[in-house]
Amino acid sequence: MLQNCHLARSWMPKLEKIVLEFAEKRLAGEIHDDFRLYLTSMPAPYFPVSVLQNSVKLTTEPPRGMRANLKRSWANLSQDYLDASSKPEQWRKLLFSFSFFHAVVQERRKFGPLGWNIKYEFNDSDLETTFTMLKLFLDAQDEVPWDALLFVTGHINYGGRVTDDNDRRCLLSVLEKYCGPDCLKDNYKYTPSGLYFAPPDGKVDVYRDYVENLPINDGPEIFGLHDNANITFQAADSERVVETILGIQPRVAGAGGGLTPDEIVLEKAKGFLELLPEKLNPKEGLKELFVRDAAGLIPSLSTVLLQEVEKFNRLLGKMKSSLVDIGLAIKGFIVMGAELDSMYLKLQNNQVPLNWAKVGYPSLKPLSSWYKDLIERVAFMDLWLRTGNPSSYWLPGMFFPQGFMTGVLQTHARQYKIAIDKLSFAFKILTEEAPEEIAEKPTDGVYIYGLFLDGARWDRDAERVCDQLPAKMVETMPIVWFVPAEDYKVDADEYQAPLYKTSVRAGVLSTTGQSTNFVIHVSMPTLEAPNLWVQRAAALLCMLNT
Repeated sequence: MLQNCHLARSWMPKLEKIVLEFAEKRLAGEIHDDFRLYLTSMPAPYFPVSVLQNSVKLTTEPPRGMRANLKRSWANLSQDYLDASSKPEQWRKLLFSFSFFHAVVQERRKFGPLGWNIKYEFNDSDLETTFTMLKLFLDAQDEVPWDALLFVTGHINYGGRVTDDNDRRCLLSVLEKYCGPDCLKDNYKYTPSGLYFAPPDGKVDVYRDYVENLPINDGPEIFGLHDNANITFQAADSERVVETILGIQPRVAGAGGGLTPDEIVLEKAKGFLELLPEKLNPKEGLKELFVRDAAGLIPSLSTVLLQEVEKFNRLLGKMKSSLVDIGLAIKGFIVMGAELDSMYLKLQNNQVPLNWAKVGYPSLKPLSSWYKDLIERVAFMDLWLRTGNPSSYWLPGMFFPQGFMTGVLQTHARQYKIAIDKLSFAFKILTEEAPEEIAEKPTDGVYIYGLFLDGARWDRDAERVCDQLPAKMVETMPIVWFVPAEDYKVDADEYQAPLYKTSVRAGVLSTTGQSTNFVIHVSMPTLEAPNLWVQRAAALLCMLNT
């Protein structure tokens, strides 16, 4: 007897009783040895633990690797199904092409942010729906409706799961390779090396044999990525292992003359307190920054500065009070609460304490690097506050870069009496590398320094985006000129590189459909098609992980 139970909470007590009675009767010999009770359920926290303990558990996991993924997709496709369309040859070729696309979008997840900003759970139902729509389109029309196929598959079947705009752009870029007239050609190359290609039309065994002969280990090229993506994947795996090991480290006392954990944390807390900058004082700032105009408003960038100062002061205040408290708690003068206990472990493991991170800026740096970065940020803000607007700005040093971008546009709008909603940024990448090389402020807009390029490289000689060098994961960028422009139209031949605060790239989804980690798209010249860099996941970053 086979029972498929997709269960609601109200069924749980009854199910538990039935299963326990079944187990008792089975042990008593009252049930035939060949009888089996099968229960299927999606993962649910309310599923009775006792049922699981009395069951033999089977789980279905997605296959790993292109070959395994394609084998699973084609295992259930019969010859009758391959002959079921009025255009059998086109039907078979596109069946394979879409199943290949399905495997690619699933396997890109292993590359983390280089694959997708957010890990989407694409599954077999997406592919089955695509097959159904494909058959309807082929049978209903004389010619293959490529645009309709692209829209339905990219925006609805798969795109319905995608919540990040840049992920959607990447998905459609990948899909174009597998949904076009070239896909109907025999031996159409999916990769430049020709290792992956469309097999010639034939019976179902032709496609299965082709899948069987695919490499076990997939190179990054099939996903449109650079070979360096493998290094990123392996490094991320290693970091997860190290974090797990650190998380389960016991608090043991030092031996052989070494410091105890308490002594280590006390020493770190004392060192951090000695180096902690004082709070920024707007009253000591340059008076010219806060001169009001005829409308009684201070300059937009000065408003941004005050907001940044407030955020940094809140972080510095929290750090100072908690560093004092952790010392008192270790010595037994106050209670070691949950917050201080968590802070103790983070300090011991060279990680940023959660109570600091809650009022801090997004960062993936270890604690030692994070603290140096904080001191540099506060110094930049202090210099801005005391000496006035700099000739170039350290955008990565700000809590809220998006607010600074708005402030720049608002400054331009007030100066030229233009509605701010008509303004956007044009970009020019300069030859200067450091702020010391910039003597004067630009007439319009701002110079920005401190950005990094991930997934690609900026060629200084050719002044364009190009491929990474082997084993060099991230490149520094020259100074970029952000120029406000009225009714600016993006050049379709340039790559619109997304700028993110951190390399994770994912953040909280905002009402604009963009991640809170996302800042702005920066236009970058390229000789190659922009889609190449979309699939490479090339992006600008405000900071590195180290």
